[in-house]
Parts: sequence; structure tokens; C-alpha cells
Amino acid sequence: MQLILLSGGSGKRLWPLSNDVRSKQFLRVLEGHDQNLVSMVERVWGQLSALRMDGSTYLCASKLQKDLIHAQLGDVSVIVEPMRMDTFPAIALATTYLADQVEEDDILVVAPVDQFVETGYFEHLKRLPEVLVASGSEMALLGVKPTHPSTQYGYICVEQERAAGSSYARVSSFREKPERARALEWIEQGALWNCGVFCFRKSYLMRLLSERGLPIHYREMVATFHEMPKRSFDYEVVEQTEKIVVVPYDGAWKDLGTWETLAPEMRSSFLGIGVADDCENSHVVNELSIPIVAKGLKNLMVVASPDGILVAAKDQSGGIKDLVAPYCIRPMFEERRWGSYKVLDYQKLPDGNEVLTKQVTLRAGANISYHRHHLREEVWTMVAGDAVLALDGRMVSITAGDVFRVCRGQWHGIMAKTQVIFVEVQRGETITEEDCDRRFMEWEHVIEHCEVLER
Repeated sequence: MQLILLSGGSGKRLWPLSNDVRSKQFLRVLEGHDQNLVSMVERVWGQLSALRMDGSTYLCASKLQKDLIHAQLGDVSVIVEPMRMDTFPAIALATTYLADQVEEDDILVVAPVDQFVETGYFEHLKRLPEVLVASGSEMALLGVKPTHPSTQYGYICVEQERAAGSSYARVSSFREKPERARALEWIEQGALWNCGVFCFRKSYLMRLLSERGLPIHYREMVATFHEMPKRSFDYEVVEQTEKIVVVPYDGAWKDLGTWETLAPEMRSSFLGIGVADDCENSHVVNELSIPIVAKGLKNLMVVASPDGILVAAKDQSGGIKDLVAPYCIRPMFEERRWGSYKVLDYQKLPDGNEVLTKQVTLRAGANISYHRHHLREEVWTMVAGDAVLALDGRMVSITAGDVFRVCRGQWHGIMAKTQVIFVEVQRGETITEEDCDRRFMEWEHVIEHCEVLER
């Protein structure tokens, strides 16, 4: 079995902490071992590691999320989506990638990475391939036994007759988010919540792709990814599959998709600088360097980050996605494989030039790639720490108080000897993350290159 974890999402439902890069699965607000704060993806990876499933697990994520995954999980296998689409193109991409790696017709299990579950959930995933084979089905699903008549989840309806001692049921139909009365009716008939877990043979999906004239090889899939149908895997494949079964899961399962559902699982009711006094059923999350003082709050969610500030009744926190859409211009805080940065200021000057000011934090021993920009220049001011700067083939040690300028077209990179903090001021007619040519990612290659030029 090979497990594919889908790491998608635009990050709007948990604004202002989540954004296009730092989706909800990367927010470090959950309690981990030794009272450390962990993200959903770190929690899931810890569960997989405990079951020794991490060695055969791949994450499918956007290019923007790749660095963040490596920063939180280390050197794990990531299948990169060329652009953000939907679950059908993402799963098709991952399947062609694995098909090109290994010729055997392995069984794949696909699951979301952002669900809050017990370890038993993953034990059920391990059983799906056996069920797929034993039932003679084309697809096996995992369905959560409902705890209440939710109107927010899709339902998997099952046939009433089941073989004695069978651990699975035949699927009769799928139903989308219903009204409460209809949900109650379906639950009484044995329906399960659809939690987005699919199990199938690689050859099954490859055959479907071929029949539809879609790419079956990874390189071709990457090149034409933008032409793939932007639809869900449920709609494009699952609902069209005839031989399909579902395995019930009766353990803890929660979709932490709103602040109301996430708050009860947070380690503390107050995270960050500040204090809460005489508050009831309220949570405060503060990522800013200034304090928040909360007094007499009831059933409220207060969240502050460089991206914005949210104050909302918990039972209304699920409706903020559309409200914040006009204000989500660019992420103001990002985690990368080498550290993090936050945007301090942005200005559009009268002459048309843009100026962006960042505070960059580099972990000890980490480095920023050797790269160049064509549309902007940069001025770096060292605030703290010691580092090595590589600039157009020359290497020099730098420390707190040093200031240097990077002109357009100059190759540059930096490696932190200790933790480093510096302020970066970017100035140019257009400032985008795409204005970047990377030459070397590893610092050893930068050293070799610079030594050659200095001889």
C-alpha cells in the first residue's frame, strides 16, 4: 500500500492565520508531545511514524507549500502540483508519478492531511487494500459513523443487506450536504459521513485516464496539468464507479475547518503576547509583537496576525471566507524550509515603483538559495546573528549591524552560522515571488562555485 496525503486548500476559512501558502494544516496551535505546539500535518505525520507508515507515504501539495512541508516535517516525499486545481487532477498527478516510479500494480490509499483523528483511523486505512481485494471491488472507501445529523458533510448511503461478519458494506449512492431531517433519515438507514478517503489500484485510475484521453505518464501530466478537468475526485471518478464498498470507522474524527471547531482542540485558550481576564468560552491567538488584552469576552474568537485581525462570535466564524476575500492580497507571513519572514510594510511610490520591507529569520545552519532577481534591487540590514554572504562569486562573513546592497541581476545567497535576523527592503517596478532565478539550493554547491571564481 502506498498512501497519498492531499495537502490543498486556499487557507481562507482560518483567516488571518491561514493564507494561500500557510493553509490550516500548517498552523501550530495543537498540543503535541512535551507540551510543544504542533500543526495538523505534524500531528498526522507523528501518528503515521508511530505505525511505521511514513516510509510509504507521499504528500501531494502546491509549489508554495513544498518549502513549508519540508520545514515542518523534514526530508519527506512531496509530489508537487504545478498549480492549484481540485482533488481529481491532484490524485491523477500523484498516481501517474507513482506509476512511473514502480511498475507493479500497487494499491493506493488517498486521504486528506487536515483531519483531526485518532491513531485507529490510520489502522483502518491499512485494512482498506485487503477489503478492496476481498470484495472484488474497484474502489473501497472509509466512512465515518455520524455522531449527529450534520448538514455540513456529504453522506455515503449503503445497501441494507450485508454478508455475515463482513467488515464492509456495498455503496448504493452518494448524497451531498442535506437538511437536518433528511440527514436523520439517512443515518437511521446506516449512512456514513464521507471523509474523503479512497482506495484503488493504480491500474484502475490509469485505465480511466487513458479512456478519457488524459495523460498517463507523469511528465506529460505535469506539462498539461492546466488542461485537466478542475473537478473533485468524488464527482469525476467515485460517483461513476460501479463496484464500490465502504468500511465504517467509529473512532474520533473531526474536520477542523472553522475556528469554532478548531478552538476546542487548541492547547491553550490564549496563545501569544497579552492576557485574558474573566473570559468565557473564548480563545485568543496573537502572532503580533504587541499585546492583546481581552476582558469579559463570551463565546468569541480573536485572532491577530500580520495578515489581519479577526473578532468573531464562534458560531459565526464559519462564514468569514467570503468576507475576507477582498483583503487577501498576498501572504504577510510565511514559513520556509530555512526559517520565516513577515512583511513589515508595502508602498506603491508616485513614480510607479514598489517598495516591500520584510523581517527575515534564518535558522542556525540553514541557507537561502543562490539566486538573482531581474526586476528589483534589495538592501539587507543585519539585525542579529552571524552569517556568510555569497555575492557574485565572493564570500564574506557578516554580522549584526552590517548593511549591503544587492543590485538587479546579482547572484546572492546567505548561510546562517547562528540564528540570523535581517531586514530586507525590496525596490522595483514589480515585486513578485516569481522574479527569481535559482542556481544552487545546497550551500556546498555555493562554496564550490565561489571558490572556482576566486582562483
